[in-house]
Amino acid sequence: MSIDKQNLGPLPALIFSSRWLQLPLYLGLIVAQGVYVVQFLRELWHLLATTLFPADLTAKAAEAVAHGADAGHSPETTIMLAVLGLIDVVMISNLLVMVIVGGYETFVSRLGLEGHPDQPEWLSHVNAAVLKVKLATAIIGISSIHLLATFIKADELDTKTMLWQTLLHLTFVVSAVAIALIDRIMSPKIAH
Repeated sequence: MSIDKQNLGPLPALIFSSRWLQLPLYLGLIVAQGVYVVQFLRELWHLLATTLFPADLTAKAAEAVAHGADAGHSPETTIMLAVLGLIDVVMISNLLVMVIVGGYETFVSRLGLEGHPDQPEWLSHVNAAVLKVKLATAIIGISSIHLLATFIKADELDTKTMLWQTLLHLTFVVSAVAIALIDRIMSPKIAH
């Protein structure tokens, strides 16, 4: 049953139409996605440059130290940290896609992707609760990458910093489990 726009009174029509105010927010997130693409390409270029042209590392190491980075890592550790940085950018970008596509589909308007070969599998059953659980698990993944990078650089950090980062990560994990449990309690008929 479709809603006939002419049957809506002015106030309900205004309230229902207000969902379109979120459109600039989603467009802004698309711009942020573009910024992450640029960041990814910069980090990838830096990884390639430091791997393919190690003779240039002396000048680059001095510049990195001048900008607050530690140039004392082994080449393997440097590569690992760079790859973790790339993975971090990709995971945040994936989070942006979930928010943009899922949020728009849930709160603004249908995208009309039914039957499209590239429709994300999760989009067919997305709602606010599912979106929250997916976002929480994505944040855990991002936090895991940061925590791994922290432990790789453990000799540079004090114990208090590492403890706080670990506690923050565990807080994300507990929060995600709580969100998933609340979702399961609130909708027990849906097969999970």
